[in-house]
Amino acid sequence: MKKLISILFISGAVWAADNEIYVDQSGASSSIDLEQIGSGNLIGGLNAAAGNMTPLDLDGTSMTLDINQIGSSNIFRGDITADSYTGYFNFSGSSNNFTMQTDPTNTYGADTSDVNVDVTGSSNTFSLNQANAAMASTLDLDWTINGSNNSVTAAIDYDTATNYMDIDGDDNTVTLDADGYAGGYFYLDQTGSSRTFNVTQQSTLDNDWLKILSTGSNGTICVNQDDGGSAVGC
Repeated sequence: MKKLISILFISGAVWAADNEIYVDQSGASSSIDLEQIGSGNLIGGLNAAAGNMTPLDLDGTSMTLDINQIGSSNIFRGDITADSYTGYFNFSGSSNNFTMQTDPTNTYGADTSDVNVDVTGSSNTFSLNQANAAMASTLDLDWTINGSNNSVTAAIDYDTATNYMDIDGDDNTVTLDADGYAGGYFYLDQTGSSRTFNVTQQSTLDNDWLKILSTGSNGTICVNQDDGGSAVGC
């Protein structure tokens, strides 16, 4: 059964109200589209509340998730348990907080994932945990971040992962920990100053590729690659 959910929430300054969406969805095939416009937007699980977040829970074999949060002080928490998954995430505003896990319990193996994150704003924090075992076969992850003071943390465990990240802004911090069997590719294009990149790639049976183009001043770059699957962190 295929399920489609489309929700638009709009909050105006006159009402000074926060938008809150809570989702707990299971089914073989789902397509979910959520959009919030205003400030203090929240997307999470059924037990989520301001100051006490639980993640949105999606469970199925094939899923498409489209998230748009437009405003400031937005929070998204999500646990995606699926075999095939496509996600589109658009955040426009400041002080946004995004945390997502894909198949954290290895229920379906997260064989194929296509994740796109587009951010415009400042003081944003992102945390992504993409699969937790090399059962996951293919990942295409694309980041576009326009703004300042951004922080990205990503843990990726895939046989084959392609990760493109384009950051245009100041004071950016990127931490990537990628491992698996068949190798991965990480491309980072950063423009700005006071940057910090810590990258660890540790595939066991194939090569890892890394390309960094960085324009700016100040910062720390640390890269560890180990084909034995046991790279030492920075």
